[in-house]
Amino acid sequence: MTITEIQQDIKKRLGKLIPELEIRYKAELIYEVLCLKQEKDVVLLGHNYMEPALFYYVPDYKGDSLELSRIAALVEAQTIIFCGVKFMAETAKILSPEKTVLLPAEIAGCSLAESITAADVRLLKEKFPGVPVVTYVNTYAEVKAESDYCCTSGNAAAVMAAIDSEQVIFLPDEFLAGNVARETGKEIVTFSRAELNNGFVAENKEVIGWRGRCEVHEKFTVTDIENARKQFPGVVVLTHPECPPEVVAASDYSAGTSAMVRYVEESTAPHFLLLTECSMGDNIMAANPEKEMLRLCSVRCPHMNQITLEDTLACLRNDQYVIEVPEEIRQKAVAAVNRMLEIG
Repeated sequence: MTITEIQQDIKKRLGKLIPELEIRYKAELIYEVLCLKQEKDVVLLGHNYMEPALFYYVPDYKGDSLELSRIAALVEAQTIIFCGVKFMAETAKILSPEKTVLLPAEIAGCSLAESITAADVRLLKEKFPGVPVVTYVNTYAEVKAESDYCCTSGNAAAVMAAIDSEQVIFLPDEFLAGNVARETGKEIVTFSRAELNNGFVAENKEVIGWRGRCEVHEKFTVTDIENARKQFPGVVVLTHPECPPEVVAASDYSAGTSAMVRYVEESTAPHFLLLTECSMGDNIMAANPEKEMLRLCSVRCPHMNQITLEDTLACLRNDQYVIEVPEEIRQKAVAAVNRMLEIG
């Protein structure tokens, strides 16, 4: 595609989302990225939370964490550029150690991943000996290395069901753990780092959780849903499982990002409200122009938004920033990630 053709397509597809003055500029960036991709042995992976201009024109593959993890293990290209945050790029490196994995931003963290350390997991295992550890994929490699299983928001319940144990340690998102516990009919208790360090009374609950949260999803409330229903009768409310359990319970549907996309595509509802990162709503709206998405989102992930078209172009030009996972940690982590992939 020429720059003009890209510009015309952006205007047609994303004209409601991108100001007219920005379209030419973004088209030029996209054109340069596409040209460089042809010159290099590179595959670009794009998470569902990427901004629309990047999401629709740059990645070779798009999806949620589970889908992209699978793809990372299968692609033949020697270099993977992961348009997502650091823990996602680390997962690609864990699965493909022989490949070069690049992250477009030098620092693209995650409040949830940063809520727990490998030392925290070791302490939990000491307090609850023999209890299997399930770790959300939204964690860093050193935490995965201390785990028995990984999971995503899309397959967390399936992973829990596959484990033959009366108790499970589920880390680090307390809301995802609570929602999975509710879905599977289990009782949960959660701990903080301070509580573990200062002593605690062990409770005989089926799910042992951690008080980590996503700084985006924790902001949504039941009041948001009630106000939307008052103003827009018939609205279908979709929530991410990282939202508080009472918010998920008040919604019509809760699932991982790719399942949310499919739900909107297949539904005939007149209005939709997505309680998740704003760019996700933008991308779904662009893919379903005939369906009305309520523009009530006010929460964007500051970490995901560090991945821009400009940074992706610089990443291609300069082969930056390289993701490394020490082999000792990688070997431990890959077993937990592979168990996740086997369960599906």
